[in-house]
Amino acid sequence: MTDQATRLRQMVGTDGAVPQGGGASPSAISSAQAEAWAHVRVIAITSGKGGVGKTNIAVNLAIALRRRGCRVLVIDADLGMANVDVLLGAASRKHLLDLLQPEVGLDDVIVETPHGIQYISGGSGIEKALEYDHAEKLLLQQKLADCAARADLILVDTGAGLGRNVMDFILAADEVLLVTTPEPTSLTDAYAVMKAYSIYAAQKNLRLIINRVYEQKESREVVAKLQRAADKFLHMQVSCLGYVFEDSAVTKAVRRQTPLIKAEPSAAAARCIDALAEALITGDEMRVKRGWKGFLQQIFNFST
Repeated sequence: MTDQATRLRQMVGTDGAVPQGGGASPSAISSAQAEAWAHVRVIAITSGKGGVGKTNIAVNLAIALRRRGCRVLVIDADLGMANVDVLLGAASRKHLLDLLQPEVGLDDVIVETPHGIQYISGGSGIEKALEYDHAEKLLLQQKLADCAARADLILVDTGAGLGRNVMDFILAADEVLLVTTPEPTSLTDAYAVMKAYSIYAAQKNLRLIINRVYEQKESREVVAKLQRAADKFLHMQVSCLGYVFEDSAVTKAVRRQTPLIKAEPSAAAARCIDALAEALITGDEMRVKRGWKGFLQQIFNFST
């Protein structure tokens, strides 16, 4: 099985050798860095279309994982939309591609947030990384390899859709969480991501998160539809990590630029995301019910 360090070398087109040519070139990542990197879980969180709550789930999931003792690093790879910045109420002075400047180190681009998680902004030029030459890609790899000493889990918040840059992040990750909603257009776009993933992924490890459902039964129905389609047309097994209830508390938290799980920890959606974190660590099936209190809150506060 190809490990994470090997895939990183493939992404920059090197097997560890120093490239030929004039002038000094940065060396490949060390064996110690490669070994450490291989033990970090790299999880891409993606969606078929925008507006399904992908980034909100990524940020709050990271905080829930941190509460369980995991060291978490979030990389905003959503084409510089700065959505992670907004949800964390943080501001990044330097971005991932600033690492190409010799004087910029990893400490300069990592933001230590007040929520206990670390964050790297991709910046508006992250999609241009594929255009850089061998030495530049190798320098990025060399500096980013030290993330392994800082994190147990790296969550990559990708852009939505099937752009080349999005697929590169998805295919490079060890695990993929595909966020969708029960809306027909969202399901259609989610299936498109599943189809591309089934074609290009060497090792398939994709799980669904169904966002904005009104009851657990609705989530099961959505998952069943996608699983039948994946099995029949893609010959791929797709599992589900869990679901997140529709909740007015989400919108309120976004307006306050405070992560939901901090602003309203007892809200139905917050409890779902907390359960997602538990399922991600333990592998157990998540089960969250609204209960009567949740039902009343949803009915009477939905539009407020």
